[in-house]
Amino acid sequence: MNAPEKLTVGIKLPSASGKLEEFRLSAPRDFGTAGRKTFNRIALAAAHVVADPLALGNPWLDAAVDWDATTAYRRYLWSLGLGVAEAMDTAQRGMGLDWNNSLELIRRSVEASRDIEGAVLFNGAGTDQLAPSGGVTLDEVVAAYEEQCEAIENLGGRIVLMASRALAACARSPEDYHRVYSRILSQLKQPVIIHWLGEMFDPQLAGYWGERDHGRAMEVALAVIEANPAKVDGIKISLLDRQKEIDMRRRLPERVRMYTGDDFNYAELIEGDRQGHSDALLGIFDAIAPAASAALAYLAQGDAKGFRDILVTEPSHPYMKNWWPPGHIIGYEHTFVHTIADFVKAVVAGKSVQPAFEDGLKNQRMLDAVARSARSRSWSTL
Repeated sequence: MNAPEKLTVGIKLPSASGKLEEFRLSAPRDFGTAGRKTFNRIALAAAHVVADPLALGNPWLDAAVDWDATTAYRRYLWSLGLGVAEAMDTAQRGMGLDWNNSLELIRRSVEASRDIEGAVLFNGAGTDQLAPSGGVTLDEVVAAYEEQCEAIENLGGRIVLMASRALAACARSPEDYHRVYSRILSQLKQPVIIHWLGEMFDPQLAGYWGERDHGRAMEVALAVIEANPAKVDGIKISLLDRQKEIDMRRRLPERVRMYTGDDFNYAELIEGDRQGHSDALLGIFDAIAPAASAALAYLAQGDAKGFRDILVTEPSHPYMKNWWPPGHIIGYEHTFVHTIADFVKAVVAGKSVQPAFEDGLKNQRMLDAVARSARSRSWSTL
C-alpha cells in the first residue's frame, strides 16, 4: 500500500478490513529553484480563496475570506509564471461567494497584479446576481452581464465570460444565445475568454447554446466566435471529452485560443499534436502550482519527456489501476465511485461497510461543533 519512494509522513487511513492502517507518504519532489519561468503556453490557474476561520458568522451561509492570505497566494502563482483566472467557480462563485464579494476579490487581485511584471489576470463575469428561472427575460440576462463586465473593466480587468444559469433557464433557441453573446461582446474593450461549462459540472447548464447535443452546441458556439473574432481571445470548454476539445480547437478562427478545462486529459491536450495544442485554464493548477510550473517550463524547452514525467497522481493510489495512467488527476467526483466500490466489496464479502453510519454520525457531530464554535467564537466540546 505504501508509496515506493523515500518514506516521510505517516497518516492513518481506513482499510477494507475495517481497521485503520498507516500509509506513509513519499517524499515531496523537488521541482527546482523558485522563480518566474518562461512558458510557450498560456496557463491560468482558476484560483481558490482562503477562508477566514476566525470570522464571525455562519460558515455555511456567509462568505468569510482571508483577503491577505488570498492575495498572497495570487502573488505566489504569478511568481511561478502562472496566470490567474479570478472569481471562477473554483473560488466558490455561485456556491457561497456572491457577486459583491466576487467584485471585491477581483478589485484586490487587479490591484495586486499591477506590482507583478508580466502578471496575467482574467476575471469571471457572469449573471449570478440574477436568480435563474423561466421568468427571467433575455434583456435581464444582458443587463446582468453588462453590469458585471462594466464593473470589471472599470477596474482595469480582463474578462472570462462565464456561462449563465439564468440564460440557460430562459433561452428558447440557439438564436437567443447568439443574440446575448453578440450584444455583450460588441461592448467590451478587450478580447475575452468564453467559458463553456458542461452539465457534468453544473446540471443547470444542460442544453447550453440551445442544444442538448454537444456537437450541435459546438456549432452555435463557433458561430458566435466567428461573428466576433476580434472580441474573443479564446474559449475554455469543460466537457471532460478529449476529442470534442480537439475537434473544436481545430476549427477555431486564427488567433483564437483553446483553453483546456479538461481535468482528465489536460496534460495531453496542453502538449498537443502536429495540428495544434490547447492553452490551459484549470482549477487543478492552483493545487499543483509548483509541479505545473516545472512541467510547463520543460515543455517550453522542448523536453516533452520532462513534461510528461511530472506526476500529480502516484501509481500507489489503491484505485489507480481502474482509472487512467498515473499523472492524470483523480478528483472529488471519483471519491463517490470509490465509496460505492467499497460498499459493494463489503456486501459481497459479508463484512461491515467502512466508513459506517456511526462514522457519518460522528462526522456530523463534529461539523455541528464547528458551526457552534464559529457562532460563539469559543471552543465547542463534543
